Amino acid sequence: MRLDHWIKQLFIIPGLVVAILLTNPIININTFIKILIGLLATSLIASSNYVINEWLDAKFDKYHPTKKNRSAVVNKLKKEIIYTIYFLLAISGLIISSFISKYFLITELTLWIMGILYNVKPFRLKDIAFIDSLSESINNALRFLMGWFLITSSYLPPISIILGYWLTGTFLMQIKRYSEYRMINDKNTASKYRKSFATYNEDTLLVSSVFYAILAVFFIGIFLIKYKIELILFIPFFIGLFCLYIYISFKKDSPVQKPEKLYKEKILIAYLIFLFILFIILININIEYLDVFINNDLLPLKK
Repeated sequence: MRLDHWIKQLFIIPGLVVAILLTNPIININTFIKILIGLLATSLIASSNYVINEWLDAKFDKYHPTKKNRSAVVNKLKKEIIYTIYFLLAISGLIISSFISKYFLITELTLWIMGILYNVKPFRLKDIAFIDSLSESINNALRFLMGWFLITSSYLPPISIILGYWLTGTFLMQIKRYSEYRMINDKNTASKYRKSFATYNEDTLLVSSVFYAILAVFFIGIFLIKYKIELILFIPFFIGLFCLYIYISFKKDSPVQKPEKLYKEKILIAYLIFLFILFIILININIEYLDVFINNDLLPLKK
């Protein structure tokens, strides 16, 4: 079930924050109860995806330096028990989701379906280079939508922030593969562990990671500037976050391979806190001179 991975539901928070900022909802005790219920539902469905992932990946994980110690690899597990747990978790999560809203339920159902497309043959998107990261990171955009729909079911969020959030997830997935590939340090073994590694190499993984990062900043930048011009000052520091994450990926046995362990990276956590404080400051101030960036008038020159 990977209970330690439940921390990934923190990716729901930006959806909550953006929905609150853009829709000005009434926040009360029922809102917090709904959020807790939503987090539980998402965690259950995510756990169902983790169960099927570990079960179907067991024969590949034995080639990974650390995943070879997983229970599904070292123990002989009964298929009937695995699938019973899988469906119980998924059904429980979907039932709980139905109490929140129709749109939240649809988003959770999509999360579950993506787990099937990503892990199960004949789809098994995780075996196709580039499609693997792009498809897995759809879960990132889905978590944003979950946060949004926990606040409002009256509007859709801006497409720019959805695309930016999705591509941020793609960057995270691709840089994770880059770090894994470097750690295994043998293409033959790496390809046995993850079929897409037969196509990838260090260069393509790193370059594509940077490409996804640039696209993510582009779309998120559109959203930030469109809704609050002062947030243009946030963008350089946001780019710094991607640079820091790439730097961390160079470490031996880098924690980017296990995002649930990233809380141990003190510099990263400190930088995230700094970004949060900067964001709060910028959305609460007005700098009129920044209007030059959105003014369509040409500046006249003296004759």
